[in-house]
Amino acid sequence: MTKKWNVEVKVNGRVKRAEVEPRLLLVHLLRDEFNLTGTHIGCDTSQCGACTVMMDGKAVKSCTVLAVQADGAEIQTVEGLGTVDQLHPIQAGFWEKHGLQCGFCTPGIMMAVNGLLQDNLNPSEAEIRDALDGVICRCTGYQFIVKAVQQAAETIRNSQQQSQVVPAEGGSV
Repeated sequence: MTKKWNVEVKVNGRVKRAEVEPRLLLVHLLRDEFNLTGTHIGCDTSQCGACTVMMDGKAVKSCTVLAVQADGAEIQTVEGLGTVDQLHPIQAGFWEKHGLQCGFCTPGIMMAVNGLLQDNLNPSEAEIRDALDGVICRCTGYQFIVKAVQQAAETIRNSQQQSQVVPAEGGSV
């Protein structure tokens, strides 16, 4: 009989608990235990990046992390980016710039890009392509994906600039 471990993670802002076998992968915890199926399983060899999520603020391939290693971590999946009514700028960029085709790799790409844009809100095309190095899309030549990321970065920059504008005393912006 395999010993089970208690795991507690904060996923998309909500604390979740599960009893898991020590060899269970984070991707299976997210999909099978927590029903967060936006995180895809593509290759089972950590090559494709379809399973990319944010763990403690860094993009990781969830097929390479054991669930017990994530105990106490903060996880963000594609479901935690935005909602249908309030798309995250990355999601909006993909929608508006046609950054997806079949959509299978898209959640992993969005999460990898999320990691990039947390560190760099003005990435060059080369930096975007470098950030996408571990995520394979078999449908595109990445050009629309790059344009989607550029738009998302611009939207986030503009949003941050607008929130920093303070009206003059007695006036309006």
